[in-house]
Amino acid sequence: MASEGALPTMEEHIAHHLSNLTFGLHPENGLGFAMTSTEAGEMGFWAIHVDSMLWSIGLGILFVLSFRMAAKRASAAVPGGWQNFVEWIIEFIDENVRGSFRHKNAMVAPLALTIFVWVFLMNLMDLVPVDLIPHLFYLAGVPYMKIVPTTDVNVTIGLALGVFILILYYSLKIKGPVGFIKELSGIPFQTNILVLKPIFWAINLVLETINLIAKPVSLALRLFGNLYAAEMIFILIGVMYSAGLMLGLVGGVLHVGWAIFHILVVPLQAFIFMVLTVVYIDMAYSEDH
Repeated sequence: MASEGALPTMEEHIAHHLSNLTFGLHPENGLGFAMTSTEAGEMGFWAIHVDSMLWSIGLGILFVLSFRMAAKRASAAVPGGWQNFVEWIIEFIDENVRGSFRHKNAMVAPLALTIFVWVFLMNLMDLVPVDLIPHLFYLAGVPYMKIVPTTDVNVTIGLALGVFILILYYSLKIKGPVGFIKELSGIPFQTNILVLKPIFWAINLVLETINLIAKPVSLALRLFGNLYAAEMIFILIGVMYSAGLMLGLVGGVLHVGWAIFHILVVPLQAFIFMVLTVVYIDMAYSEDH
């Protein structure tokens, strides 16, 4: 963070909170963890954000184990509170899938449930006090620790790429390679002039390919942008606590207000990611798209 014995500046404090614990190949020292953001940048493309991997996988395991526990303890007689909560989430997701997906596919509803709960849990980490867990890790000798995986664009792009692969898979499975190419090249221009047809096909192919690629990009950047901005605001509010009593009190009020507002953002962003995933897969099934 700062030099030994000196308090970090505001810029250093913000940069520290926005840096990931990175593992990769040092240009001179071989494999190891980056101790500064500059070292992390020098590691290049194949560097791994260990904190993003740790928290995203850990929260995914938490989701699986907690829902499995509800399934094992399920009772038709007197359901417990956790069972009622899990059943409510499943019914909520099922209703939304039925409203957005017009075809038959037994995988879509479980996929939607997984996306919603997993992204929700990752977003929920943004409500943990911004300095708490990173400071505990810093005291233990770990220089960086970002605990909100969805503030890492690599995580959101990874999720979106998974959705994109499903879009391509079902587009090819339902329509076949020829039908898929026709879909990309046959809309929106139509003409009876034979000379213009190849030109219009090429234009349509470029436009529809851009539209296809824009789906995962928009999914990834929407989730990342909203959570990254929210995390930045929490960090900036946190800086106010060290700027004197009056600004600290103002920061406390702003912190509570932003946290209350962010309670709505956390599930909303998970819901949007889930709904758009279902809609995109439905579009991949549709012959008339």
